[in-house]
Amino acid sequence: MTATYTFDVFSSLDGFGAAGGNWTGYWGKQGPELLDHRLALYGEEQQMVFGANTYRAFARMLASSTEESEVRDPWVTRMRSLPATVVSTTLEGSLDWPDANVVSGDAVDVVARLKEESEVPLRSHGSLSMNRALMDAGLVDRVQVTLFPVITGQTGLDPIFQGAADFDLELIERRTLDGHIQELIYRPTLHV
Repeated sequence: MTATYTFDVFSSLDGFGAAGGNWTGYWGKQGPELLDHRLALYGEEQQMVFGANTYRAFARMLASSTEESEVRDPWVTRMRSLPATVVSTTLEGSLDWPDANVVSGDAVDVVARLKEESEVPLRSHGSLSMNRALMDAGLVDRVQVTLFPVITGQTGLDPIFQGAADFDLELIERRTLDGHIQELIYRPTLHV
């Protein structure tokens, strides 16, 4: 049996994973339901998978944060305590992450092997280009999009699915958090 792989991503309505300008983290829309749900989600036994750029961004963000900043939300602290694999051809040595290891090679090959060997589900938060390649290779079992009620047409950064193949999506779960944030979980199938 292979482990389930979830591509977990935050998005604006227009499909951006982040924004510049005066937007804050979570686009300033987070509330207690979202934060409690994320903590419960990351409380489950699982293994994280990151690309090198996302790992670097998380490590840099967490290193520069304080205990009071939203970066240190309990779910992020919990995510950091989970075992993690960082797929990279450029990182070497030990990582500033409690239980992480670097695996060199092509992400498709690495994740295919992880899916076969892992006894727990696999999850990746972010790592957009890596996860687009994994989707194209048929390795993503679930796409979990947390949709924030904003449009960042002028300031949007990191288009989530830019350059991805075409996919049909089967909605398998949905919920509304804090009255305005949508969490949508899909099973992707390559559109042929």
